[in-house]
Amino acid sequence: MNLSLAGKYAIICGSTQGIGLAIAEELAGMGAHCTLIARNETSLIEAVNKLDTRSGQQHHYLLADFSQPDQLKQIMADYMGKHTAHILINNTGGPAAGPITEATEEAFIQTFNQHLICNHILAKAVIPSMKKEGYGRIVNIISTSVKIPLKNLGVSNTIRGAVASWAKTMANELGQFNITVNNVLPGFTATQRLSTLIDNIAKKGNTIVDVVQKNMMEEVPMKRFADASEVAAVAAFLASPAASYVNGVSIPVDGGRTGSI
Repeated sequence: MNLSLAGKYAIICGSTQGIGLAIAEELAGMGAHCTLIARNETSLIEAVNKLDTRSGQQHHYLLADFSQPDQLKQIMADYMGKHTAHILINNTGGPAAGPITEATEEAFIQTFNQHLICNHILAKAVIPSMKKEGYGRIVNIISTSVKIPLKNLGVSNTIRGAVASWAKTMANELGQFNITVNNVLPGFTATQRLSTLIDNIAKKGNTIVDVVQKNMMEEVPMKRFADASEVAAVAAFLASPAASYVNGVSIPVDGGRTGSI
């Protein structure tokens, strides 16, 4: 099975922590040259310096804020005017939790822009290079909510579903060019975002964090949270030559929690 990414160039979004950083580390370990995108330059420099260079990989970063899509569009136009891309990992932090009936219209618009619109900007920027190279892998890190909506994540559920439909449509159009588009759906993963969600649930329920955490783990057949590296491994496979005929799918990485086949 060919999992080598030697000579391949990857762009990874939201890659200074959590799942994004774990994916960057995995791709670099497989031989890819990685360009990280995030909005904190200090964190970007630290993340780039962590990546594997034993096979001569050269890693870079782009400073961008996904709350400013027009800025991202210009940054990507400038970058792709001089570089090649074979792999794009779309990964953006989720919006604040809360019931959908309490969500503001502005929250939907902001999240739509940060997720779907920025994903689209990034994809359009790299597709010409992928077509030229005859190799493209677009992997979107979304959520299991595209299968079954999650409680108290009204805005997230809505926009994640839109991203999944966008990705399937993109997969149908790009498959003929040897460009695949797939989604990874993380379940409960031990990241800062999950810690924040647990803290908020504990405060609202006037209970302790350990109880909330234990209850959440009980919902998972494997009785534990995922490590970010376990989600990264699936994303890395989808980015590899071995996944050449996997296209237009959404794969839960959730320990079996999602209640659908």
